[in-house]
Amino acid sequence: MDPGPRFLYLHGFASGPNSTKGVKLSERFAARGVTLQRLNLRVPSLERLSFQDMLNVVRAALGDSRDRAVVFGSSLGGLTAARVAEEDARVAALVLLAPAFRLAERWRQRLGEDGWRRWRETGRLDVQDYAENRATRVHYDFVRELSTLDGKGDGWPDVRVPTLIIHGRSDDTVDIQLSRDFAAGKPWVNLVEVDDGHELTASLERIDSEAQAFLRPFLGR
Repeated sequence: MDPGPRFLYLHGFASGPNSTKGVKLSERFAARGVTLQRLNLRVPSLERLSFQDMLNVVRAALGDSRDRAVVFGSSLGGLTAARVAEEDARVAALVLLAPAFRLAERWRQRLGEDGWRRWRETGRLDVQDYAENRATRVHYDFVRELSTLDGKGDGWPDVRVPTLIIHGRSDDTVDIQLSRDFAAGKPWVNLVEVDDGHELTASLERIDSEAQAFLRPFLGR
C-alpha cells in the first residue's frame, strides 16, 4: 500500500523549525492526519550558514529513492525547496511562501556597493536572529555560494513540478514581482497574491485553505 508522500517544511532566513507559520501549519495538517516535518536549516549554524548543507539536510529528509515528497518553504526555505526540486525527482510538489528568489542579487541592491564591499572585506554581516532573539553575524561565504549558484543559470530555479506560491502584495523584503516573474508562462505554477507582508502572519487561514486545495491529489482525498 502506498503510504503517500512525505511532507516537509523549510523555515526562512534567521528563523527556525519552531517558526509561527511552521508550527501553525503543522498543527493544521496534523489535525487531518498528516505529519508536516519541520526541518532545521540552521546548518552548521546561522553564523556559518552553508547553502549546500541546507540542501543536504532536505535531501536526507526525503527518504529513499522510491519516496515522494511535498515540500513547503518560507522565504529562504522557499528558495531552498525550489533548488532541491530542480534536481531531485523525489519532490512531487512545492508550496512556496514569499520565496526568496535571486537573494544574492537583492542583498547587494539593498546593501549598496559600499555595504556589499564591507561584507566581502570583513567577511561578516550583522543580522537579527529571530529564532533566538539576538544579534549575530552571517559570513560572506554564504552569499558567495548563492551568487555562484545563480550564476550557473539565469538566476531562477528550474522547477518543473506543480507549485503553489503565496506572496503578499505589501512584502517589503521579497518583492512580489519576483514571484510574478517566476510564475509567468508556467502553467504548473499557481501564484496566489494576498494582502499581507513578508511574514504572512495575517494569511495563515488562507495559506492553509489554498494548500489543502492544491495538495488534494497528494492527501488521498
